[in-house]
Amino acid sequence: MRRTERYRVDQSNSLWRIYKTVSFWKVAKNFIIIQLARYTPFLNLKNIMYRLFLRMKVGKETAFALMVVPDVMFPEKITVGNNSIIGYNTTILAHEYLIDEYRLGDVVIGDNVMIGANTTILPGVTIGDGAIISAATLVHKDVPSGAFAGGNPMRIIYTKAEMEQRNEQNRINPSQ
Repeated sequence: MRRTERYRVDQSNSLWRIYKTVSFWKVAKNFIIIQLARYTPFLNLKNIMYRLFLRMKVGKETAFALMVVPDVMFPEKITVGNNSIIGYNTTILAHEYLIDEYRLGDVVIGDNVMIGANTTILPGVTIGDGAIISAATLVHKDVPSGAFAGGNPMRIIYTKAEMEQRNEQNRINPSQ
């Protein structure tokens, strides 16, 4: 189950009422920073921009590939640990605007996490340390530490114990 806070809205859909939930100027500033960061090839500069201007929590030596899109409205709800890789064109959402409500939730990505290209991470999920997310995955629930997950909808393909067993077998028999 994702951990999100729900806010009911009356009359029009929640996205129509967006600037009652978040400042227009905050969204405009965040949009400009995110667009600049999406195209910069300098990983350290990108992390500085995320930390300084978007108030994201980004660990040391974490790498955001080109075209990554962190949440434009609530980037401060995103935490990424040390030495993680966020793959090309990944989207990390901390909000959902629905017809009669909107939801906000923290996204926590642990240390040494690998997220494949074109992945979407929904609000309110935690991806544990050492997890691997395959490309084009919709992360709609928590991923345990060390697990390998993928698909749409996402499922756990290998647990940490199964991954360790596979790695040990590959170490013993590298030709298989």
